[in-house]
Amino acid sequence: VSEMISDNALLFDNDRTLEMLRMEPAERPVAMQIFGSNPELMAQAAQKVEAAGADIIDINMGCPAPKIVKNGEGSALMRTPDLAEKIVEASVGAAHVPVTVKIRKGFYAEDRNAATFAQMLEDAGAAAFAVHGRCATQLYTGQADWSVVDEVADAVEIPVIGSGDVFSAEDAAEHLHGSGASAVFIARGIYGNPWVFGDARALALDGTPVPARSSVERLDALREHLTLTHELLPLMSRARTYASWYLKGMPHAAAWRAHVVRCSTYEEFMVLVDEIEHDAVACEAALAAGKSVPAHPLEA
Repeated sequence: VSEMISDNALLFDNDRTLEMLRMEPAERPVAMQIFGSNPELMAQAAQKVEAAGADIIDINMGCPAPKIVKNGEGSALMRTPDLAEKIVEASVGAAHVPVTVKIRKGFYAEDRNAATFAQMLEDAGAAAFAVHGRCATQLYTGQADWSVVDEVADAVEIPVIGSGDVFSAEDAAEHLHGSGASAVFIARGIYGNPWVFGDARALALDGTPVPARSSVERLDALREHLTLTHELLPLMSRARTYASWYLKGMPHAAAWRAHVVRCSTYEEFMVLVDEIEHDAVACEAALAAGKSVPAHPLEA
């Protein structure tokens, strides 16, 4: 699933927005996620992302970000169901691929209109829903209410994807077995854990336990992530954020994070990863031998 893409930015051929349409054959099926509040413009945007190769068009009616909501977009559309219906009808009419919709429990906690909202959009032609178990005003605070996922699943005939607080493969498998969801979205659970999707599937379908990953495995994954960033993006600035995710639980993780944020080039990152791996292996060997963890090599 792509990042959220503005209908206006698409139609104005914004360079950064067009870059977000890029996809690799191995990624298919790809859902391109668009947002807006004008049915005609959303229909045009749907045609544009389909022409770019989207297998699914996903309309975001769940984003709670204030800059999105103030324009009547994202989760604000849950307060204007008639407009939301027109957007789905127009997009479905313009596209030749399935159109899905992301929604929340409601805009305000007292609304809880996800089930009736979904029924209306199903009649408008939506092919599936992703339901996040928080109202818009909660943003990402508190705990996701998965009972609303069941309410929507009971109210519609099309597939429902559950979303909210899925931080691990175990969380995903639990929700797949314990809710009416046909599938589960994983968002923040991917942080530093690119195996989470395969692990969740294996656990949910076959009961296969989630394997522990060694520091070397995790750092090899980080190297691949860094290499892909270097090949596909003009800047390495994003790597400062995600490189730190892979270090969770490793020896001297806090100290290494302080060095990660100083890296600015691919070469600097790769040299640092080599140093982190050498330290992690040395620390694990010391612990296995019953010795104390050595001092951090760059701060000893």
